[in-house]
Order: sequence, then C-alpha cells, then structure tokens
Amino acid sequence: MKKAFALAFALMASTSLAAPFVYPQAWSADPAASAKRGGELRNWTLSDFKTLNPFTSKESGSLPTTWFAAGTGLFTQDPTNDKFIPDMAESMPVVSNGGKRFVVKIRQGMKFSDGQAITADDWVTTATLHKDDKVGSNSRDSFFVAEKPITVKKLDNYTLQFDFPSPSATAYVTMSYTPWPDHVFGKAYREGGAAAVTKMWGLSTPASQIVVPGAYTLDSYQAGQRAVIKRNERFGEWNVDAAGKPLPYLDKISFRVLENQNAALAAYLAGQLDVYGARGADDLAQIKKAIDAGSLKAELFPNVGPNSTSSWITFNWNKSGDPAKQKLFRDVRFRRAMSHIANRQAMIQLALGGLGSEVYYSVYPVFKSWISDSAPKYKYDLDAARKLLAEMGYTKKNSEGYLVDSKGKVLEFTLNTNSGNTVREQLGRIFADDAKKAGVKVNFVPINFNNLVDMLYEKGENRKFDAILLGLSGGDNIWPFGSNVVPCGGALHSYNNPTNGKCLTPQEQLMTKLFYQGDQEVDMNKRIAIGKKLLDAEAALQPVVYLAATNYHVTFNSRLGGEMPRNLWDAYYGSRNFIQTYIK
Repeated sequence: MKKAFALAFALMASTSLAAPFVYPQAWSADPAASAKRGGELRNWTLSDFKTLNPFTSKESGSLPTTWFAAGTGLFTQDPTNDKFIPDMAESMPVVSNGGKRFVVKIRQGMKFSDGQAITADDWVTTATLHKDDKVGSNSRDSFFVAEKPITVKKLDNYTLQFDFPSPSATAYVTMSYTPWPDHVFGKAYREGGAAAVTKMWGLSTPASQIVVPGAYTLDSYQAGQRAVIKRNERFGEWNVDAAGKPLPYLDKISFRVLENQNAALAAYLAGQLDVYGARGADDLAQIKKAIDAGSLKAELFPNVGPNSTSSWITFNWNKSGDPAKQKLFRDVRFRRAMSHIANRQAMIQLALGGLGSEVYYSVYPVFKSWISDSAPKYKYDLDAARKLLAEMGYTKKNSEGYLVDSKGKVLEFTLNTNSGNTVREQLGRIFADDAKKAGVKVNFVPINFNNLVDMLYEKGENRKFDAILLGLSGGDNIWPFGSNVVPCGGALHSYNNPTNGKCLTPQEQLMTKLFYQGDQEVDMNKRIAIGKKLLDAEAALQPVVYLAATNYHVTFNSRLGGEMPRNLWDAYYGSRNFIQTYIK
C-alpha cells in the first residue's frame, strides 16, 4: 500500500494528488460495469457490540476494527498471488539498513469521513497509542519485534519512515495497520493521556462524532437490537472499481443482534439475512432444502476447504486465590490428560455434522504447509487420561464416580464459553460428558460473550476463570503464529497472563524464542522449519487444548453480487470483499 522513496527524495513535499486505488477486476467475478450502487446488505451478530473504540476493541468482527477500518492499511495482499501491493501507500517502499528501514510515500487526497486529510501524523499517533500499555490495545504486541519497539517517524506530511529493530518477515503486515485520526485520538491523548483515549467512542457516542478512514461509518445503533453502518463517501474519493466508479457500492450494512446461531439460521432461511456462516451438515441440509423448495433464493457451496479459525480450551495458570487449582492447571500431565479427554471425532460428528477436522495445534487447518505431522498429538484416549491423572495422585473415586485426591477433594473445574454460540456449547457439553467418564467433574457454564472476553484478557496473579472454551480468528499466511498469543506477555497468552508478563516454564521461553526467530527469518522455507519446531514445543507443553475445526462453507442470498471468482475462495481470503459487494 505504499511506495518507498530514497530518503532525500522522500523529504521533498509533493503538491500533486496521487491516483486513486483501483480495485482490480480480477478480485470480482462480476464486471465492474455491471455493479450497481445503493441498497442495504442484511447481516447479523451473535453478541451485542462492546465498543466503537478501535484501541479498546478486542473481539473479531467488531465495528471499529472490521468495518470502520475496511479497505485501509498501507498495503494489502492480492488474493490472486498473496503478494503485497500498495493501498493507502502511493507505491512500494524504499527498503534500506539491511531490510530494517522502510520509507513510504502516502497516497495523497485521502480523507477521513469528516473531510480532514489523512496524513503521516495519523499513522504516527496510531502507532503511539497501540504501543502504550496503558491504552490496552489488542494490537500492541504487533508493534514490537523481540520485545523491542518498531519506530514510526514522520518525514513530511506524506512520508513515513518505519524502523524495525531487526528484519521481520511480517513487516508489510505490521505496517498495514489502520490510521486513526490524530485530530481526534491524538488530541485526546495529548490532553488526557491513555485514560482519555480509553473513555472515547463508547456505544452511546453519537454517530456524528465517529470519524473513520475506512469504507463504512456508523449510521445508527440500538443496544441489543440493531446496528447500521453506512457508506463513507470520502472513501470513494480515493477507492474506485475497474470502471472508475467510487466504492463501496452499498449504501448500508445492517446487523441484527440475535440470541443464538439457530435464530440466525432461521432468519437466513426466511430470506431476512443476506449472509450466514453454515456450521455443519444440518445447516447445509436445511439451506439446500429451502433452496430446492423455492422458499429461499440463495447460493450454496459446501466444503470449500479447511477453515481459518480454531476452537480451544485454555486453563488459567494465574489462580493464586485457589492454590490447588493453580497447581492443577500448571501441571502438564493434567493438560495432556484433558487433550486425551477431548473426543474430537465426536465433536466433528455431533457438532459439525461430520464436516470438519481434528485440531491439535494453533495453526489454522487452512495453512496446511505450516502444520507438522511429527508434533505430538494427545488423541482421544480415556485410559491414557486416567493414567496421567493417577500419576498426579488421583487414584480413587467417590460415590458419584468422580476422582478425588488424598483428602477426598473432587477433581473438578468450571468451563465457560459464550452463550448463544451453539457449536461451542455442543463442544463444551461433549467435553464435559467425556470428562465425567474419566472421573473429572466439569461444570460447563455458557455466559455472556463480553463478560467472557473481559475474563480472558484480565491480567494478574488471581484471574477469575478456571477454563474457557473459545476460538481465534485473524492472523496471516506469512507467519501464522499470533504476536499477541505465543510470546509471554502477549495480550492473548491466555493461560499465563500475570501482571509482569513473565514466562513460567522453559517451554514457554522456547516458544517465545522460536516465535521471534521465525518472525525475523525472511526465507520462507527456513521460516516454515522454525514454525514446525514451534509447533513441537507447543504440542508438548499443551498450554491450550485444541479441539476441532469446521470446514469452510459459503452461502449467500442470490440478490448479492460481487463475490470473488470461485477459484480464489478460501477461508483466509473469504468469498467476497464487502467493498465490492452490491445488490443486484
């Protein structure tokens, strides 16, 4: 998304406006000339939105990080070849200092939704806020390499200089963060520090006060019911289709807040939603039946490929208020036993209708070349689980069939997931049922998603939860290990998140070391080899028990156009760019 100039040349201010970013025709199955502007796409969300603030938002699919930021970043990956191309940058950067310095010219003529010019100050301020630990950004770890900060410097209003502490394979991913308005967030930060920033853009903030760089901005919000975003007209001034028409095409996208996935399926079958993420065979069968009966006009493409999400159970190592559980969760034998208890095939058959794959590692199934077959797999084996628990002293059962320690205390813990996510609720129930067969009492309690996220992200020596069943999305195919997940101290280093951010085990230290080695290795083959070592260490430690992944299915209402060509569809890039989506 940006171009690099030699430093001396980059310091020269340009008075001409750069050409707009043209969305390639190859990214859409429909000719740009046939696309129509206008209309509303009907979407949905399982949990109500938590915030409009891009610096405090932590959940995937949020309004600020997914929709207000849509179409932004200095570079973007071309789905036809995985290469990075200039987006908000005028051209590719000038690289120097052994691959550690990138000088980038910003595309001129870009504006925020309030009409203010987007300039270098916005990138500098955004990086500063993300890096400030007091702000609490979920993206903070992305702005560091081996715990050393990446510096972002303004050379002139339309020239940026990025200095990495060491070469980074994911440099283009890192530099492609969304710039937020300095005249809004920077002003608040200069006047009131991090505390002022974290208080901004709550759900009660008037839509007129939301200033965005991306394709969509807020139109209206009704708590617990509906959110509507609308086209940012300023975005179309520098983003056009292959025919030269401004983007995005849609006037609005609405989100109904629904109580669970079954309610979403019912709304989709009734033709009230335009998109839906099919969970498994039962969903696919119901959708196909409705299409065949003529009651639903929709397109259905089952089993497009493996998915780019994961489901897992994490155990809390930071429970100083309950030393017995803390000792239990920190014991690798316990976690390996829990992996043996996870009946992944039953999960696939019962929760996903047979359409899915067993998962043992953090790398998403879609990234096949990164998965190591040699890494340990603690497969479903209740006898093996019982043996490991016996080694820990759990050799006797009480009258209810649960294992007890030498003092008669039952081996039990509470497992939470987000209520309304019927797949995760099924996964949790299956796990709890098999745990009971092994003599482990699992109190499975689905709770509100936002409360769950708060517990997961909490730092400290006495965090509130026992175990959480959730999933992750995001990441990239350059180095598919999360900078906020793998290294100690990362915001999503979920199992061990003390205030000081320190590792507790040598294996954690090794995983952290391998993560940084891989991120700094620019040779792809060498990077994959490091990644497989990282998977070996992760699998042995079992800090997180991975479960099962659904296959990637695609379905959408026939009134939608603008999906990507069929040969480009996969779980990483998806099946459509909503910026190029239109109503027929």
